[in-house]
Amino acid sequence: MTTTTSSTIKVGTLVLDIYDAQAKKLVWRVDATKTLNLSKDPQKNQQRLQKAMAKLLKNYPPPVK
Repeated sequence: MTTTTSSTIKVGTLVLDIYDAQAKKLVWRVDATKTLNLSKDPQKNQQRLQKAMAKLLKNYPPPVK
C-alpha cells in the first residue's frame, strides 16, 4: 500500500524530502529556487542546477534536537 500527498510548489523550485522508511515519517525537507532558461546555454543551466543542489544540501544533516 502507498500513500500519496499533494502540495503546491512554485515553478522553478527544487524540493528535497528525506523520509525515514521504517518510521514512515518525514525527517527533513528543504527547497531551493533557481531560474533555468531552457532556450539558452545548457551548460549554464547545469551550473545553476548544481548551485541549487549545493544550496539545498549545505545545512544537511540537520542539527540534532
